[in-house]
Amino acid sequence: MTLAGFVTYAVALSIAAAIPGPGVIALVARALGSGFRPTLPMLFGLALGDVVYLGAAVLGLAYVAATFGAAFTAIKYLGAAYLVWMAISFWRAGASTEKVAARSAGTAWSGFVAGFLVTMGNPKVIIFYLALLPAFLDLSSVGVADFAVLIVLTFAVLVGVLLPYVALAGRARTMLQTPRALVMLNRVAATFLAGAAAAIASRTG
Repeated sequence: MTLAGFVTYAVALSIAAAIPGPGVIALVARALGSGFRPTLPMLFGLALGDVVYLGAAVLGLAYVAATFGAAFTAIKYLGAAYLVWMAISFWRAGASTEKVAARSAGTAWSGFVAGFLVTMGNPKVIIFYLALLPAFLDLSSVGVADFAVLIVLTFAVLVGVLLPYVALAGRARTMLQTPRALVMLNRVAATFLAGAAAAIASRTG
């Protein structure tokens, strides 16, 4: 691959990632409900999902989406169900002002898995890697070293684009530390997560 190819990929991914969708909504909701650091594993899980689809595109596995459509559908609904569970956790945390500051929706590992599932079930990501990417990038010219660079670029771009969302939402939670404010933030986070789950479950392409 040429430098122009890498730049094209980075720019295209930046634009796609910056457009708010279920992944961004889930990240913001998690940061509002748990804070900045507990949300980072979810961000890395989202990025790993992108890498999986990047690998599928590079290896010429675009047909997988059609061949294993049922599996993709199952992953989509599993991700949506997990977001609903997180939404319920945040809402219940908001019901007790004495414990609201200490509550969070699961562990770092569960957040990572949630981020991965959100990406794997997000039709916008599927379309980008398996339909749009081959249209503007010559994937047949991607070698092992090129693929390694693309993986690094994927993580770098996604972290660079999505981290400000997480930081701003985490900052909002830090600034509003009264029990009443935290209750409100947890319930806003629960609403966002439920919305993200609905967006994922309702999209067909």
